[in-house]
Amino acid sequence: MNAPEYAVSDADFRTENPMAEFLRMERMPHIWCPGCGIGTVVTSFAEAIKAGGYDMDKIAVVSGIGCTGRVAGYVRFDSFHTTHGRAIPFATGLKLANPELKVVVISGDGDLTSIGGNHLIHAARRNMDLTVICVNNFTYGMTGGQVTPTTPNTANASTTPYGNYETPFSLPFLVDAAGATFVARWTSLHARNITQSIGQALKHKGFSFIEVIAPCTTLYQRRNRLGDGLDAMQYYHDDADIQHGADTRTVDIGYQGKIAMGKFVDRPRATYLEAVNDHYVNVIGDDYELYGKTPMEKKAEEEARKSASGEGEDPKACGGDDD
Repeated sequence: MNAPEYAVSDADFRTENPMAEFLRMERMPHIWCPGCGIGTVVTSFAEAIKAGGYDMDKIAVVSGIGCTGRVAGYVRFDSFHTTHGRAIPFATGLKLANPELKVVVISGDGDLTSIGGNHLIHAARRNMDLTVICVNNFTYGMTGGQVTPTTPNTANASTTPYGNYETPFSLPFLVDAAGATFVARWTSLHARNITQSIGQALKHKGFSFIEVIAPCTTLYQRRNRLGDGLDAMQYYHDDADIQHGADTRTVDIGYQGKIAMGKFVDRPRATYLEAVNDHYVNVIGDDYELYGKTPMEKKAEEEARKSASGEGEDPKACGGDDD
């Protein structure tokens, strides 16, 4: 059977799509539903990488299970689709094994804050040098629309058909309290802000957390009779306000309530590897070999040490003689 006239080849995609360098176009079209905000987050991420001029061989993307967890399969980086809730410990291992990498976690509210909640708070506490992007759609979108740790109170879910009675997490407050040193929130309507925020997070040393409020049109919107993706965009337009530097204790989201967004936290603190090195230098002294140094850095330090101690110098060059 001949291909339909409207078919577009992978080569055409690569030529015409400005993000083709960063996406696996051979896997398109993606699985996400019409109106879903995950695609916007992926595009914003690619834009941030493009604007930053990063070496693509120095970036690793990790995701967990769920709708957002499928991101790892669509980006043209070294990427890993890990087990449920284990994206952050997997990313931690990558960063410890190769500190030169920019390691980015992109996953959903269920994966990162429910089964993965323990890993989230401890990575923030340790200030692991990771960038974590959490797409929060208030539901388990791939498994039936169950209630999650972020589902607003009174919202309908398949496991709370008469309305959610559990108090949800406010993710900026949670990670701030746990020790994250960069915390921001946007909605999927605010694509340029997401791009800028990801760019800032990639340059930040320490645990960076960006929450993106995004619609699940198939389950959350439908179960709560909130319309489609355009209706969600209108809600974000009308009820989301930029409040840079807001106290994270005040930015919780009620059911269809106001959404405070912006960069809430940006503070310096020693990263995990810096803390390790500082501690052992103080305890062990010069005999301690710094963890995470690149081969070039180690070579430069060794040459500096030899130069300071006079090792390897030619005696004649120093005015010595054979007598």
